[in-house]
Amino acid sequence: MNRYKLTIEYDGTPFAGWQRQEDPIPSVQQTIEEAIEKFCGHPVRLHVAGRTDAGVHALAQIAHVDLEKDHNIETVLRATNFHLHECPHIAIINVERVLDEFHARFSAKKRSYEYRIINRAARLALDRHRVWQVKRELCVDRMQKAASVLIGQHDFSTFRATHCQAKSPIKTMDKITVLQKNNEISVRLTATSFLHHQVRNIVGTLELVGAGKWTLEQFQTAFDAKDRVQGGPTAPAQGLYLTRIDY
Repeated sequence: MNRYKLTIEYDGTPFAGWQRQEDPIPSVQQTIEEAIEKFCGHPVRLHVAGRTDAGVHALAQIAHVDLEKDHNIETVLRATNFHLHECPHIAIINVERVLDEFHARFSAKKRSYEYRIINRAARLALDRHRVWQVKRELCVDRMQKAASVLIGQHDFSTFRATHCQAKSPIKTMDKITVLQKNNEISVRLTATSFLHHQVRNIVGTLELVGAGKWTLEQFQTAFDAKDRVQGGPTAPAQGLYLTRIDY
């Protein structure tokens, strides 16, 4: 078998998430696997660095696939994109040959996400389904101060989905920054791995701080409680982007 590493860009809006499942709505995984099978002539399975939920986007998702024939990387790139021509929401942007020891998920060292918020009252004409629109004014400085307490190794149970299947709520947050340019606010996070809905739950809680609904002390108290019920709401999926996987 010959192993290929794929870098994938996709708009998650029309999909039931990354993972193939019994659902009338197609998944990103299913759609790409079917495109590859059309040119390689045998069943394939994609292994991915991070499974994204329905509505979540990716700028540089990483997956690997094993093919029976030794194809040129340009052939894999062009043929897969050709068979994706009826699905404009997905693009394979790079293909590399890798050793059998490479695994898209288990070889990953860091994962980075960005959450985009448009902070304005006027409705969205261009960014619908790609950002979270928050109409009430947000204070980025307060959001950054609250986010800073999340740096390092902690129990993130307050921001863990109730159905999360991770063995432990202990994670290490390497970086979290809250930036603003005009009326767009970006929350950028990097860690080795994340709990299910961890980013969206953090952002939903930071929004309360930015809006002045919560104080920094209330944020800290909720975090220390290690209880999802004490945290803020889950931010909508459409504002979340998987931006980078480091190996």
